[in-house]
Amino acid sequence: MSVESEAGEERPTSEVTIRLARDGDRARLWQILEPIIREGETYAWPRDLEREAALQMWSAGDAEVFVAELADAVVGTAYLKTNHLGGGDHVANCGYATAGEAEGNGVARALCAHTIERASQRGFRAIQFNFVVSTNLRAVATWERFGFERVGVLPGAFRHPSKGEVDVYVMYRRLEG
Repeated sequence: MSVESEAGEERPTSEVTIRLARDGDRARLWQILEPIIREGETYAWPRDLEREAALQMWSAGDAEVFVAELADAVVGTAYLKTNHLGGGDHVANCGYATAGEAEGNGVARALCAHTIERASQRGFRAIQFNFVVSTNLRAVATWERFGFERVGVLPGAFRHPSKGEVDVYVMYRRLEG
């Protein structure tokens, strides 16, 4: 697998490996999540959220939590879980976070590819991202490259810390099978 860098050249992502998170990863997961939470630009989580609450939210319900490693260092994480119960339990939901120092190295792309494959293995028929902040242009472009479509817009649904109220997208992709 290869990815396209921002400059347009392809780089291999074979050095990014994905595995299930372990208890020993909790400190690193927090190191990745905390700056994202504190910045408040991409997740609708309280900016003062404490470590244990954040880690619990990341792994809530039936979530499988994964880590991405680059040169044996954990540089990203993702969760995969059921989006809704009952009649909606065939649709998955995912969340992704990449360490700032690893951005642009294909980590989010590797995590997205992995969660799509794993969702299919678990029998999900689709994946829905419920709350993609429109100003998160890099994420929106990545998800669209993976075949996710914007199926809804929530006008002004996110209070961005510097841009004010911005739109949120609901993004959706059917899975094969």
